[in-house]
Amino acid sequence: MGRGRPRIPLLSADLIAREALAMIDAEGPAAFSLPRLAARLGVKTASLYNHLDGRAEVIEGVRRLIVEEMDVSAFDTQPWPEALAAWARSYRDAFARHPHSIDLLATTTISSPATLAMYETVVSALARGGWPRERLVAALTSVESFLLGSALDLVAPPLMIDPAGHAPRVPVLAAALESAVGGDKAGRAEDAFTSGLDALVRGLVAQLAEFGGE
Repeated sequence: MGRGRPRIPLLSADLIAREALAMIDAEGPAAFSLPRLAARLGVKTASLYNHLDGRAEVIEGVRRLIVEEMDVSAFDTQPWPEALAAWARSYRDAFARHPHSIDLLATTTISSPATLAMYETVVSALARGGWPRERLVAALTSVESFLLGSALDLVAPPLMIDPAGHAPRVPVLAAALESAVGGDKAGRAEDAFTSGLDALVRGLVAQLAEFGGE
């Protein structure tokens, strides 16, 4: 009699990372732990250490999977402002698909080769565009902070700001919410992202001009 297929796929660093991301997506970052991940995979916790050094490396594996959903190809063909905008949209969309990962990844030191390579692509394009070396990290961080907030906004409750019962005290806010583009949460989130990204890129272009760059 031939040997049947194993019930559990053979462990690998990639499989562990994918299952960790699936757990975080489904249950949130508070539910993530190596013992629970091992149970999900049907193995003992010690088995994970045959493939990864520990929790931090699992998290970096999760980061790699999300980064692989981002697109940096525009930096090869377009001027940095247009390429930055294209990358920004793919970045926001990737994290919008995995919003529960943001808190976990934002509090963990980045060491994933895939993530470092992505950042290298971005800052290299900025440097070619004339950005001073000492301003590269500030420019990158300002964009990334906006993108993470925009990703969270996409998955926020439909009614994030509710002036009901207090409208007379905040009349301008109440009217603004009522007349916001699209009239719904998705429309407002997309409009805010598009408007904010345009303002951010324009601001960076103006800032670079002040530094004497292109």
